[in-house]
This record gives sequence, structure tokens and C-alpha cells, in this order.
Amino acid sequence: MMVAKKQQIAVIGAGLMGHGIALTLAKAGQYVAITDPFEEARVTVAARIRKSMQAMGDDETVIAKALKMIEIFDSTASAVRKADMVFEAAPEKLDLKQAILAEIESHAPDHCILASNTSVMPITKIMSKLRLKNRAVGTHWWNPPHMIPLVEVVQTEWTNPAVAQATFDLLADAGKTPVMVAKDVPGFIGNRLQHALWREAISLVENGICAAEDVDTVVKSCFGRRLSVLGPLENADLVGTDLTLDIHENVLHDLESRKGPSPYLEKLVAEGRLGMKSGEGFRKWTPQEADATRARVASHLTKLATILED
Repeated sequence: MMVAKKQQIAVIGAGLMGHGIALTLAKAGQYVAITDPFEEARVTVAARIRKSMQAMGDDETVIAKALKMIEIFDSTASAVRKADMVFEAAPEKLDLKQAILAEIESHAPDHCILASNTSVMPITKIMSKLRLKNRAVGTHWWNPPHMIPLVEVVQTEWTNPAVAQATFDLLADAGKTPVMVAKDVPGFIGNRLQHALWREAISLVENGICAAEDVDTVVKSCFGRRLSVLGPLENADLVGTDLTLDIHENVLHDLESRKGPSPYLEKLVAEGRLGMKSGEGFRKWTPQEADATRARVASHLTKLATILED
């Protein structure tokens, strides 16, 4: 999908998220300047973009066209000097993000929109030290950003509505599915929903109600199958708000509602049971099982992305 108006976009950070953001916007016809403080990331970013596009099924013509829209810079100052919009894609560390955005603001034009990519950090805190706070907005791209359609556009108390809308429109023109988050709350929309489910899933295992494998089987074999086409509130309307109320009156009081993390989860971490990367988390993983699961997820997302593009 080609956008109606080409802009100069800068992406600060060429890692997992940054390369996917750059890929998405360049593929949509935007000019993208990208940089990273680490030379290795800069040197390898074009190859990683090519590999990601190949995994998505893009042919060489599409890949070459996208790569021509991307220019790699060796500094933030040079990357943002002519930018209309900048996406900061640094690691999830508040001090680091604030420092990078301060540097961006000192070199970018005053009309430039400043977007911070984060999954849970309050945008208000990230942007609190900027000179022109009204041009700052949050964008939560989901991982992998070039394959997951959703991007949450997060407004702070200072964000100019026109800035939020321009960001929304840019993302929509690039083929993403943006949603507007009117209030800056921890976790935004997606992660609040996702981790509410995770909290209950962990509680079921912690309290001996079922095994971890059973939790995952229930989700994958039941309501998870319809979630991509029927959201929870659509589902509530489908079955009726009266039935939904009856169910809530009988079950909500018994759901997990602790304010902090699960002691069971804390115990797993303390024991070094960190999931696939350590060989065991809620269940045991061989390297082959972990690789097969990652491959299954990547294949599924690739097929969905192809269907959406068609």
C-alpha cells in the first residue's frame, strides 16, 4: 500500500523493533532514515530487513524497492535533521529514552512529530522533559512490528490532537491497524487485556486447578479461535449483555484479583525457570520444542499477514 504523501521518517534504533518499523514504512513508500548507536546494528540492518521481508514472502523486486527508501546514518543528529516524524525504538529504560528524545528534539525541526515506541512505559514520563511536549505521542508497535497489524497511538495530557491524528493516519496509510488511546495508562489497551488473562492463567496453575498445558489448550482450542474475528465486547453483545451480567455475577468474585505479581511466578524466576531460554518455565522445553514453537508462531503470523495484504 502506497501512502498519498511521502514524508521523511527517522527511526532511532535498528534492533528488533526498529528494523521492523523501518521496513514497514519503507515498504509503504515512505523515506526512512535509520540509525543506531551500535555500529554492528547499523551494518547489519539492511540484511536483517531483507531477511524479514523474505520470511514474509516478499519477492526481490519489492525488497529492493523498500531498501532504496531506507538510508542508514551514523548519528541521531544526521538522521533526524530533516525529519517530519521520528520513531524512537530504544530499549525499555526510562532514562535512556528520555536522553535519546532530548537529543532528537535538539536536532529535529520544530514541526517534527516525536513518537516513542514502548509496550508499557507511561508516555507522559518519557516525554516529560521535552521542550515541545504537544508534538509528542506514544506508539506501541507489537512484536514483530512488520507482521502484527496493531499499533496503539497513545496521547498524553499535552499531545496536540492533530499530532495524534497525523500519527494515526500515517500508520493507517502504511497498512497498519492503529487504535487511539485517549488516556496514557500503564499497559495501554492491549497489554492490560493480555496480562489480565495471564494473571488468571497463572492463578489456575498456582492453585492446582489444572496444568499449564491445559490452560494453553483451552485458549487455543476454544475462545482463542474466534478472538481474531470477534472481540470480547462484540462477543458480549452477541450473547447479550444480560447473559454477560448473569455470568459476571456468578464468577467475577472468584477470579484472581491480587494487585501484585503472582508468588508462583516470582518463585519460577527466583529458581531460574525463565521459560524457553532456560529450558523450563511453566513447563519444560527442549531446544527443539522451543524452536518448533517459534517457527509455528512465525509461520502463522506470515500466513495471516499474506491474507490481510490480499
